[in-house]
Amino acid sequence: MIYDIRHQTRVDYDAPVRLARFNLRLRPAPWPTQSVSQFRLSVSPQPWTMEEEAGPFLVNRSRLFIREPLDRLDVDSTFRVEVTPAVADLAEAVTPSVAEIGACAAAHRDLSALGPASYIYPSAMTPLSPEIVGWAGSILAGKRSVMDAGLALMHAIHDEFTYDGTATTAETPPAEAFRARHGVCQDFAHVMIVAARGHGLPAAYVSGYLRTLPPPGQPRLVGADATHAWAALWCGDELGWVGFDPTNAVLASTDHVFTAMGRDYADVAPMDGVFHGGGGQRLRVCVDVAPVEEPVD
Repeated sequence: MIYDIRHQTRVDYDAPVRLARFNLRLRPAPWPTQSVSQFRLSVSPQPWTMEEEAGPFLVNRSRLFIREPLDRLDVDSTFRVEVTPAVADLAEAVTPSVAEIGACAAAHRDLSALGPASYIYPSAMTPLSPEIVGWAGSILAGKRSVMDAGLALMHAIHDEFTYDGTATTAETPPAEAFRARHGVCQDFAHVMIVAARGHGLPAAYVSGYLRTLPPPGQPRLVGADATHAWAALWCGDELGWVGFDPTNAVLASTDHVFTAMGRDYADVAPMDGVFHGGGGQRLRVCVDVAPVEEPVD
């Protein structure tokens, strides 16, 4: 599939702010099943400086400094991406067991952004939760293969949790969303990550997009109107990272567009920053993922 993607962000401030520094994570990082072209990033007002850099983790970051006072910020990101399906039938792939994968990841020599060792331990937004880990105990039994366990965990979250855009915020701890059994894609991904890491599975948080309109005869995926999030589990050297979307109970495939991967939402948030000034602010985001070429039968 080939998509044209547009991500528009507008922030209105109740009072002018100044000396604003922002981090934008909108340019997709390299990913094996994707190729990106024609990336454009427009920011208004014009930044005093803008630097492009990689990392940490699997992230492309634009660092902006706006020196003059502003009461509104507009960010417009566009690009074209070609997404190809995984070569293997992931659901049927043979992978190590849950009991084996943790030791394999801890001993792994790859310390790059794709190496599993960075994704074994708790992070600031995904601390260890005995409640979540205990709940997942029977699902992530040690002799079960990583792929089988990941699918079972993904379906358990999808079946037991209700998608509710008003139930949580970007700062809601996974344990709180878990107890409420309500939340959005960020919450479901965080719960899956906490459960997996609690049983020794390397798990990462993935930020990206979903196809806005489904193919004829197929249901529309939940979360297609904004940035989307899912979890990735490291399934061993042969298979590598596999995306699990607990919001929709599907493996990440050609309907999913990868942007960045980190330990949790904070590592890959589309925008964050600091500034001098106070008062409220209002955020409006508009995302469109438009197919430009349908697959040939």
